[in-house]
Amino acid sequence: MTQTLKISNQTFILHPSGAAFWEAQDMLLVADVHFGKATHFRKHGVAIPNNVISSNFQRIDDITKLFKPTRICFLGDLFHSYINSEWLFFEAWVDTLKAEVYLITGNHDIIPEHKYEALGIQILEEWIIDDFLLTHHPETHDTLFNICGHIHPGVKLKGSGKQSMRLPCFFKTKDQLIFPAFGDFTGKYILAPKKEDQVFAITKKEVICFSATPSSRS
Repeated sequence: MTQTLKISNQTFILHPSGAAFWEAQDMLLVADVHFGKATHFRKHGVAIPNNVISSNFQRIDDITKLFKPTRICFLGDLFHSYINSEWLFFEAWVDTLKAEVYLITGNHDIIPEHKYEALGIQILEEWIIDDFLLTHHPETHDTLFNICGHIHPGVKLKGSGKQSMRLPCFFKTKDQLIFPAFGDFTGKYILAPKKEDQVFAITKKEVICFSATPSSRS
C-alpha cells in the first residue's frame, strides 16, 4: 500500500520499497541504493547472504516495471564504493531500461563518471525542477523545496508496553523530504520528528503515515 503526498500542487506516490514516483515529471526517485556494498563487505570477510545482493536488483527492477517511468533519478550513493562484480548486474539492468537515467552524485559515488556516461546515465551535482531542489545531502534553500537522501532516516515506534521497533521512513519537514535508503544493507539514522513534521514509515508491504498534519505545502 502506497501513500500519496502533495507538495506545491505536485503529486508524489511513496512506495514501500523506499522509492517514490513523481507524477508530473513521470520520474522515479530513489536514494541510497548502495549497490556493491554487500559484495564489498564480503570481500573483506564479512558474511553477507547472497540474497541481499539479488534483492536490491530485484526490487529496483520491480518498482521500475510498476511505475514505468520515462525518467529515473538516483539521489546519490548509487554504488557504495569502487566497481565490483555487482557492476555487471547493474550494466545488464540499465540495458533493459527505456527510461532516461540520472545520478545526483553522493559521497560514496567514486566510480569515474565516464563509466556511467558510457551507459547513457547523466551525472548531476544537483537538479532544480520547478519549485524543487534535488540533492544527495540535505540542503536548505530560501525558495525551493529540497528532496534528498544521504542520512537513511528511520523512526522509533513504541507500543503500549515496552515494545519498540525501528523502521525506515520518508521524513518530511516544511521545506524538505528526506528519502529512506533503498538498499537492504544500509542501516538507519533515527530522527525525532517535531509537531509539524510528517513521518511516513515503511514496511515490506505498506507506507504508514504517523502524522495528522495535512500532506501539502502552501
